[in-house]
Amino acid sequence: MSTRQKLGQASTMLWVLGWAVLMGIAGALSIWLFHEAMFLVQRLLTGQSGEISDVMRDLSWWWRLLLPTIGGLVAGILLWLAKRRKSTMADDYMEAVTLGDGRLSIRQGLLRTLSSLFTVATGGSIGREGAMIHLASLVASMLGRLLQVGATHLRLLVACGGAAGVSAAYGTPLAGAVFVAEIVLGTLNIQSLGPLLVAAAVANLTMRIVGIYQPLYEMPDVQSVVGMDIWVFVLLGVLVGVAAPGFLKLMTVFKSYFERTGIPLFLRLAVGGVLLGLLLIAIPDVAGNGYSVVTALLHEPWAWYMVVGMLFAKVLATALTVGSGAIGGVFTPALFVGAAFGTLCGQLLLSVVPGLSIPLHLFTLVGMGAFLGAATSAPLMAILMLFEMTLSYALVLPLIVATVVAYFVARLLAEVAMYDVVLVREQNERLRSTLRHTRLNELVRPAETVLKDDAKISEALQMFLDYPVKYVYVVDANNVFQGVVAQQDLTRLLLHHLDTEKLTLADVLRPDFVKTLTPNMSLDEAQDYFVSFSGERLPVLSEETEPRLLGVVYKSALLEKYTAIKRSLDAAEVTAVFNSTKS
Repeated sequence: MSTRQKLGQASTMLWVLGWAVLMGIAGALSIWLFHEAMFLVQRLLTGQSGEISDVMRDLSWWWRLLLPTIGGLVAGILLWLAKRRKSTMADDYMEAVTLGDGRLSIRQGLLRTLSSLFTVATGGSIGREGAMIHLASLVASMLGRLLQVGATHLRLLVACGGAAGVSAAYGTPLAGAVFVAEIVLGTLNIQSLGPLLVAAAVANLTMRIVGIYQPLYEMPDVQSVVGMDIWVFVLLGVLVGVAAPGFLKLMTVFKSYFERTGIPLFLRLAVGGVLLGLLLIAIPDVAGNGYSVVTALLHEPWAWYMVVGMLFAKVLATALTVGSGAIGGVFTPALFVGAAFGTLCGQLLLSVVPGLSIPLHLFTLVGMGAFLGAATSAPLMAILMLFEMTLSYALVLPLIVATVVAYFVARLLAEVAMYDVVLVREQNERLRSTLRHTRLNELVRPAETVLKDDAKISEALQMFLDYPVKYVYVVDANNVFQGVVAQQDLTRLLLHHLDTEKLTLADVLRPDFVKTLTPNMSLDEAQDYFVSFSGERLPVLSEETEPRLLGVVYKSALLEKYTAIKRSLDAAEVTAVFNSTKS
């Protein structure tokens, strides 16, 4: 690499990192703005603001019913307006990064964010992080377009905005960067991860400067797990791995049910708000993202039946909110469900296993991380997030064990994930694996231009007249491949007026003139052969000491197979776009 190229590469790297800093600041400020807007809506509607479950407890029963109904109706109208006019640009940041050119629709982005704002501000049991991350990514896309950044760098800047959003929303810069790298980009390559880390770190620093950073579940004095006690977290991982796909499938079932009612979108969200309000009359603690209940599970004793009741109520509240079509994330509700599930498993194990001296809150924390990792299909992100949320290094070992086990169990049991892009990427990888391992024996066709080695030259000439080919394959009496006779060689014989009557094909054949294939070759290997071959077909030989001619593979058949697989990939991507649009 020349000095000029090195300087150009260094300049590009500095430029990208510099804009990552800007995306971090802009992302953090957009999260702060969302928080303030959410509290403003609460004050306008209820006269108070703060954690929505605390606000809900202070309201009368009829206001608990009315507030989520109003929020659902307004959110539905905003979402209906967003979907009323289609845009050529993406309306989801994951779609913009993975499938698009980094451009996000400003109109749809703002309307979707406002819709989510009214849902979470009025008690919707859904994660506010979805709208926050989208808003941060939208700001990054707007800045990139304003600066006329190219598509490749614009996608990276939008990804930086997403990482900054996660970092600012949760106070987790490492997990914020890995979230986008692991889930959205599907790679931990430092060329992509570096800018994400910078953006996430700057966002976290910005939140500290404005004075609103605080570890969500800080527990620095967590007891270390030693010796064989680690087995309980293997068991916890297995149980969580079974439960997490069920939670996600339940969300899908409720979505499908609401859609089948045929109710218009804005009324559908209002109906969801009414049903949620009826639940909040009895259990106001299931409003919002569940932060206060998780804190109580960590620091207060709970009877097992209270945990069960709260778990079922929260899952139902989330299913009603998500199922009605509300915009937001189930990221935070997944942490809640994991906390309650971990607490229940811990209570059970501590009661039946004598001598087990693990504190209950450790099960709660590990359950959160394991459930999040299994639901998102991003175990590394989940491990880092719980570590940063708690600032407890002692938590890491049991967290690794349970989260990784839960991830693999969940993937074995069901093809379901919190984010469609994860499923599409896995499906694409399976299709590519199929491409790599598909064998040529599926494409072998009979060879029509075959002659015995004792055939006359005139027979080969007649075959060239009958078939538009450049080579005739030559075999012996036992069908063992001998080589090919090239049309150009026979043409040369005729031009030189040589006597061909006494010659047989054995006299003019070329044994190694064309490359040969075997039936167990992969499509990739066969493609490499065709790249350097100008003809349309290649012979396929058996894998024996004296290889027999089995047939031919046509270049067009190979290309058709590739096209079919590419069509499957495109269909998978379209499905991802459709699903993300519906959600």
